[in-house]
Amino acid sequence: MTAPTPPNHQNWMIVAFGFLALSLAFSTRAALGLVMPVWQSEFGWSSSFISGVGATALIVMAIVAPFAGRLADQKGPRFAISLGLLCIGIGSTIVAVANNPIVFLIGFGGFSAIGFGIVATHVISTAVVRSFESKQGLAVGIATSGATGGQFLIVPLFAGLLTYASWRWGFAALAISSFLLVPCIIWFMARSQIKSPPNHSAKNNQTSLAEDIKFVLSKPAFHILFWSFLICGFTTTGIIETHFLPYASFCGFPPIASATAYCVLSGINLIGMIIAGWLTDRVNRQLLLASIYILRALTFALLSTVSGADIESLFLFSILFGAVDYSTVPVTVSLAVSHVGRRVIGLTMGLISAGHALGGALGTLYGGNIFDATGNYELVWSTALWLAVGAGALVLLLPGNTPQTEPA
Repeated sequence: MTAPTPPNHQNWMIVAFGFLALSLAFSTRAALGLVMPVWQSEFGWSSSFISGVGATALIVMAIVAPFAGRLADQKGPRFAISLGLLCIGIGSTIVAVANNPIVFLIGFGGFSAIGFGIVATHVISTAVVRSFESKQGLAVGIATSGATGGQFLIVPLFAGLLTYASWRWGFAALAISSFLLVPCIIWFMARSQIKSPPNHSAKNNQTSLAEDIKFVLSKPAFHILFWSFLICGFTTTGIIETHFLPYASFCGFPPIASATAYCVLSGINLIGMIIAGWLTDRVNRQLLLASIYILRALTFALLSTVSGADIESLFLFSILFGAVDYSTVPVTVSLAVSHVGRRVIGLTMGLISAGHALGGALGTLYGGNIFDATGNYELVWSTALWLAVGAGALVLLLPGNTPQTEPA
């Protein structure tokens, strides 16, 4: 049996630029919350309208994700990522000059949202999977950690422009950065060793989107990964990213303490993704993914005990949850490659990522409605706890003897 070809330094550049692309995409998404109070004051836009645009962007992302994955399978990740960055750049430019809500909706909920759906973890993962045979989990973990790394690298710079210049300059900077990254992506990915899927010319040119979707849906492993990742989105994007800061305020913590705790969560999140990727290459992946979900469930038990007099518990939760937040990504990608196939990994992860976005939307709505109905978050945390336990049990149903780099 031939030993895996070690990745060259050009392939590691794909990891670096994948990290940067995700940082830009996720930072542009995060900018919505930062600028919301300014827009309310400057234009009189309501929080419900601005939040509605954000929700519209999530829906567009869920719709775009499978097609973006298919595009990466058919045209290659280089084309897909470049197109996504161009969309983010155009959308950010439109937002930067917007003066009315319709233009803002078109820019952020339209062009930028399409870009967010393309420059996403599943497309970046496809680029990495095509470039690495050894150390694949570690490479995916590092590249996709840009999803949270941008909160340290780019969001503070945007906040500085917002404070000392204006929000328009902030979005203009995001647009310029997106446009400048495109030629870098094209150049370095052209020189790297991104491989076409096995039998690319024989298979991909003869199979339609409907046929490939049918193939993916015929795999029981896909359904396990889809529903577990939907629960992942519910308990992370939906519950924590939306309701953690309001809950901290509800408990009586001041804004600075709450924001610092969330910053700690984000930093540990980045480290957790890299460690999870490293472990993906070395341990039983089903047990690893199940353990992540079970540990996440335990963090919700801890969160339910937090009170305004116990800042230590809030920060302990931030550390523990951060370690198991996005760490599901590199493990799920690796399992999708081996249990569904590398040939359709973009489409597969696109569909699974659409489930994650759908779960996030459901979690956002559920948390808000439950709080309005009960006046507290107890039912929200207990629901998230048992769903995470269910996700952990679900992934244990995956067969455990499938090679990590099954080609087809």
